[in-house]
Amino acid sequence: MPISIRRVVTGHDASGQAVVAIDEIAKNVISTRPGQSSTVIWSHAETPVDNEEALDGGLRDVKQCAGDGAIFRVVQYDPGVAPRNHRTETVDYAAVLSGEIDMRLDDGKEVHLRAGDVLVQRGTIHDWINRGAVPCVIAFVLIAARPVEKGGASLRAVG
Repeated sequence: MPISIRRVVTGHDASGQAVVAIDEIAKNVISTRPGQSSTVIWSHAETPVDNEEALDGGLRDVKQCAGDGAIFRVVQYDPGVAPRNHRTETVDYAAVLSGEIDMRLDDGKEVHLRAGDVLVQRGTIHDWINRGAVPCVIAFVLIAARPVEKGGASLRAVG
């Protein structure tokens, strides 16, 4: 079953009073591979953010966010999700909301994550593998970053 996320977005009315502008089950659910579904909760194309922008950030073409923007997305990985190595040109903050999942790097090393764990993905090639019996749901915030240069500086490897 595809992901179902309620999103509540605030804003202001004509007099400047705070209001709930959107309260709905997110409609923009997509899938980039079998066993995966995601929805963009909000995005913006640049920082600082214009909080008076009329556009629904959940419906923005996220390609517009590549230069100086950010994306808040929630993803569901079902058991047996199809593999897909990929790299984002962002720094990704990931918080596992439910279930368990393995994050595999391009060298084959894996890290097992459970509900409550967080991951900071810094432009590395990776894949998500759900070997469990229940879906895993992860909230991601992707923030534009400079592309990783081959042989560039990195934090000291742990373990």
